[in-house]
Amino acid sequence: MDGNGRWATERGLPRVAGHRKGADAVRRIIESAPPLGIGALTLYAFSSDNWKRPAEEVSALMRLFEHYLQTEVEECAAKDVRLSFIGRRDRLSSTVVRLISDSEDRTRYCERLHVRIAVDYSSRDALVVAARTAGPNATRETVAAALPAPDVDLLIRTGGEQRLSDFLLWECAYAELVFLPVMWPDFQASHLDTAVASFRKRERRFGAAPAA
Repeated sequence: MDGNGRWATERGLPRVAGHRKGADAVRRIIESAPPLGIGALTLYAFSSDNWKRPAEEVSALMRLFEHYLQTEVEECAAKDVRLSFIGRRDRLSSTVVRLISDSEDRTRYCERLHVRIAVDYSSRDALVVAARTAGPNATRETVAAALPAPDVDLLIRTGGEQRLSDFLLWECAYAELVFLPVMWPDFQASHLDTAVASFRKRERRFGAAPAA
C-alpha cells in the first residue's frame, strides 16, 4: 500500500489526504479480490519503522485506523470478510487495540476472504519472536508455524519502489513479485486483475528444475 503520501504531495494536498484516499483503494481491492480467486489478502498498513514519521502524520494515521475500524467492520461481516491484524499492539492506543480485537471477534467466522492488516509490523521482529518460540531445536516447520501469516504466493508493491521493506520476509521466500509504478490511491481492480493474470502465467518451481 505504498505511495499515499507522494500521491497527496504531487497534488498539493496534506499527506493525510493520501492516506484517506488509500482507504478507498482498500475497499475496492477487498471487493475485487474474491472474484479473482483470492482467498487471503495481507495489507501493509503501518510498519514498525513508520513511527519515525512526523508525529502529526502518525496521529492522523491512527485516527484513520480508528475511523475505519468503527465504520467498516459491519460491512466486512456482511460481505463474509474476515479481518485479522499482525504486528505489535503494545505501542498502539487502548482504543485502537480494543477496536482491533472487536473487529477480529466480529468477523472471526467469515470465509469469503481473509484480510490481514499489518500494523506496527516488522518481519525481522516477527522472525526473532518465532525463532525464540521454536526454541533451540527449531526447524523450518516450527518457525513457520510461529509466524503470524502463511507463505505468500503473490506480492504486489505499488508506488514504484522495488524492495520488500521488512514485509513478510520468510513468507515471501518463493513469492512471485510484481512492482507497479501506480500509487496506492490510484490502484484499481484492473491493476489487481493484471497482476493476478501475470502470476498465473509464471512457472513456479520452488527450486526444482524446469518442467521438461
